[in-house]
Amino acid sequence: MQDNAPSPDWSLAKFGIGQPVPRGEDPHLLRGEGRYTDDINLPRQAYGVMVRSPHAHGIIRGIDIEAARSMPGVLAVITGADLKAAGFGPIKPGVSFPNRDGTPMRVPPHPSLSSDRVRHVGDAVACVVAETAVQARDAAEAVSLDIDPLPAVVEARDAAKPGAPQLHETAPGNIALDYHYGDAEKTAAAFAAAAHVVRLPIINNRLVANPIEPRAALAEYDAGSGRWTFHTCSQGVMGMKNNLASDILGVAPEKLRVMTGNVGGSFGMKSAVYPEYACLLHAARALGRPVKWTDDRSGSFVSDQHGRDHDIVGELALDRDGRFLAVRITGYANMGAYLGNFGLLIGSLNIVKNTVGGYATPLIEVAMKCVFTNTTPIGPYRGAGRPEGNYYMERLVDAAAAETGIDRVELRKRNHIRDEQLPYKAASGMLYDSGAFSSLLDRAVGVADWGGFERRQAESRARGRLRGRGIGGYLEVTATGAKEMGGIRFEPDGTVSIITGTLDYGQGHLTPLAQVMYGKLGIPLDRVRLVQGDSDQLTTGGGTGGSRSITMSGAAVLAASDKVIEQGKAIAAHALEAAVADIEFARGRFSIAGTDRSIGILELAQRLRAGLKLPPDVPPSLDTSLIVDTVPSAFPNGCHVCEVEIDPETGKTDVVRYASVNDFGMIVNPMLVAGQVHGGVVQGIGQALMEVARYDEGGQLLTGSFMDYALPRASDSPNIEFVSHPSPAKTNPLGTKGCGEAGCAGALPAVMNAVVDALAVYGIRHIDMPATPERVWQAIQAAKARPGAPR
Repeated sequence: MQDNAPSPDWSLAKFGIGQPVPRGEDPHLLRGEGRYTDDINLPRQAYGVMVRSPHAHGIIRGIDIEAARSMPGVLAVITGADLKAAGFGPIKPGVSFPNRDGTPMRVPPHPSLSSDRVRHVGDAVACVVAETAVQARDAAEAVSLDIDPLPAVVEARDAAKPGAPQLHETAPGNIALDYHYGDAEKTAAAFAAAAHVVRLPIINNRLVANPIEPRAALAEYDAGSGRWTFHTCSQGVMGMKNNLASDILGVAPEKLRVMTGNVGGSFGMKSAVYPEYACLLHAARALGRPVKWTDDRSGSFVSDQHGRDHDIVGELALDRDGRFLAVRITGYANMGAYLGNFGLLIGSLNIVKNTVGGYATPLIEVAMKCVFTNTTPIGPYRGAGRPEGNYYMERLVDAAAAETGIDRVELRKRNHIRDEQLPYKAASGMLYDSGAFSSLLDRAVGVADWGGFERRQAESRARGRLRGRGIGGYLEVTATGAKEMGGIRFEPDGTVSIITGTLDYGQGHLTPLAQVMYGKLGIPLDRVRLVQGDSDQLTTGGGTGGSRSITMSGAAVLAASDKVIEQGKAIAAHALEAAVADIEFARGRFSIAGTDRSIGILELAQRLRAGLKLPPDVPPSLDTSLIVDTVPSAFPNGCHVCEVEIDPETGKTDVVRYASVNDFGMIVNPMLVAGQVHGGVVQGIGQALMEVARYDEGGQLLTGSFMDYALPRASDSPNIEFVSHPSPAKTNPLGTKGCGEAGCAGALPAVMNAVVDALAVYGIRHIDMPATPERVWQAIQAAKARPGAPR
């Protein structure tokens, strides 16, 4: 049998792995046809609004809800007592570590609604549900809170001092975790024997995630089945489902369905369970009606998990030849008022994994105290410890170059892991399988025209500007975690659905996963659909985070495609009246070896839908669903080179040149990968030069709106050159390494090293992020005031 349909262009050079295929979802989104959580409305829907604490710390003496309850349209006012009576549990952290002495870490309760004490501005204390959103907002303002204010503490280092205000009775000294990694004695001996030691105090500034879409959720409850359906913006429906079911609701997972549509960004923040979700789930059951909540931007600033916020001292020991002997990171990680889902991981193990980078550093010691403060809880933010660790190391390396007089490029190459040393067991315990660190650095300085810098510096000087250049080398350790589902379903309308448990919140998963499947099955990309956001259609799923999606879901699609081919050969053998052993598959067609008889995979699917009769020993469908085991971490790495200009009269810093050379292994879609790097770099520029969440001593957020919190704009972004220098990973079937967080990891050190380089003329050795005009100007003025300083 010959399929008479026109043969499409099956050229892998056009649609396969490695090709810059435009994102298939973009026309749909640009036409305004996306379906975000706030776009969903259900019959008889009510609306929820949160009541939040205006105090950073205080004892709750009373919550008067009577006036609010009597207002027009109000259906319920929920407090912590209601959730407790309903049997709802507290929010729990997603990770656990022992203290350095082996004792368990401290996990104080995190109620969805506080009843006895508030611990940060924005702490949720009640939820008003009404017929309309306006009525709910009016009633929320009528809730009267009687709170006795207590002293607050906002900096982690201060919170760990004796006599600091205590947030939780079960966490003495405000310490959640006293984390330690490494051999302290060997590290101390290495520092004692070192010919040179570099020491830098470094602040990694607190950030607000600020995705374009605020958080939102909609809960409905079916009394007949005793089952909830919960719509929310997330980073993976299976993780959200399991956490809500087990921790909050205390029910079997099958009693909850979680659905996520389009998501307008997250950067890690939307991976967590939040207090609003318990309120909505309770209200939906209690009222017998769907209940919807959408945050406003002011609420987002104080309730969305923040990012970063470390206060560390970094130390690097070198021998007389400039070779690294040991690196030591000691300091404090701010947890905020409660433990977020992954806040502990960011300031502990992820610093260990991501500090040594591509350097052959024999020893690493990390000693971090994870500390409670009267601030919004900390969670993952684009990189979640990966940019932080790389930033610490690269600042130390540049400081070492300045102090020893060794050229900064040469110092890095002198300490790089050599190609012949791979696979290499790093001091972090990670086994690097691939990389070409020195050749990648050589290529980066070449792309950046390192040799032409002096000419550009002279041109800047002639205009009264300072010019500096910085290198940001990085190596990230990607997330592993959960197993992943791979499903392929041939739909009645002729399309083909990929079903997998990662989740696209802006990355563009549809196209690269369709490219992976195209390389195996030859199915045209315009026929492919992607199902990720419905827990009822998934068997498992690790969600998206830690740069894992293409590696895990890509592997799952590969495995599922192989299963489709195996089943398809048996079905095609029956349809073509041939032996299974004689069936071959290539370019989207099953054929009988040595003949011109064949049938396309989509035609075979159509014949099955039309009622093709099959014997019992032949698979009844091409559809398949399987689970692939987790794969080891991959190690994306690269080198970014940045040039900045600084106006010494105002302190304003402009990024004027930017080049990045990256090893992401096998790249499925270079257009999307370049876009991910561009976005990460701009976020890195934002943190380096302008962004900071700042509190006053009383715990009030001073940067609680876009009037006070600066985000980078298009005018702040230079042309970002992207170059690929791949060494395919050997630990997963696609050879991919992940790319979503690498832009931040390279940008932070590249930009800040360039700023310090520009300011070196004044003898300035270090400046903390963000290098705002005020901070840079003050540093210049302080340096000028020193005797003998250049004017």
